[in-house]
Amino acid sequence: MLNLIFFVIGLLAAVIINTLADYLPSSHTPLRPRWHTWSWSQRKRPFLVFIFTPLVLGSLPFFLENVVDTAVNSFHITVLILIIVTDLEHKLIFDIVTIPAAVIALLTSMLVSPAENNIRLAVIGAIAGYAIFFLLYWVAQLIYGPGRGALGAGDVKLAMLMGAMLGFHRIFFALILGIFLGGFFSLLLLVSRRVNRDTALPYGQYLALGGIIMLIWGAQYVQQFLN
Repeated sequence: MLNLIFFVIGLLAAVIINTLADYLPSSHTPLRPRWHTWSWSQRKRPFLVFIFTPLVLGSLPFFLENVVDTAVNSFHITVLILIIVTDLEHKLIFDIVTIPAAVIALLTSMLVSPAENNIRLAVIGAIAGYAIFFLLYWVAQLIYGPGRGALGAGDVKLAMLMGAMLGFHRIFFALILGIFLGGFFSLLLLVSRRVNRDTALPYGQYLALGGIIMLIWGAQYVQQFLN
């Protein structure tokens, strides 16, 4: 029954994601995408979001301990899916999404598994995520020049958001996973000649995907690693 409830919530979340994914870029000047993945277009996106989001949220009760954890992580995952869509389609990660979501993540951290992911871990995680990616962003600017390179300021704020969502004890695993996913899919695109070495690929989508994976399965695997 709980799975069905969160499946329905996922349908509603998909409506919100598709609406915001269309509205947010229209209030700014979208960057023209320099590349397209083999399976993605704006016409396919609403359909894919309507499939993926309910399935993910509906499966959460299988992996999480209680309703509160499931509800909070459902919100976090919805935000990360929205970020994946806007970064993939427009190479944009909006402050109006990441900043309020980070504040909400800090507040809800007091509700989710307090023994493992309390406000202190969330604050330290947000600071750590921001610091790590700000350093990477700064180095990329020195190497490639201002406005160039794979990382942007939006990725830095996304790392901060993920730190608030996951806490200090999980953010490093999520960032490493996101970097690995980015490298893996970039290699596939290079091998398939869909992009070249000069193509600037959006990186936030892979970080957000790593965050989703850690929100679903991260707690148990981090605990096993620490043990």
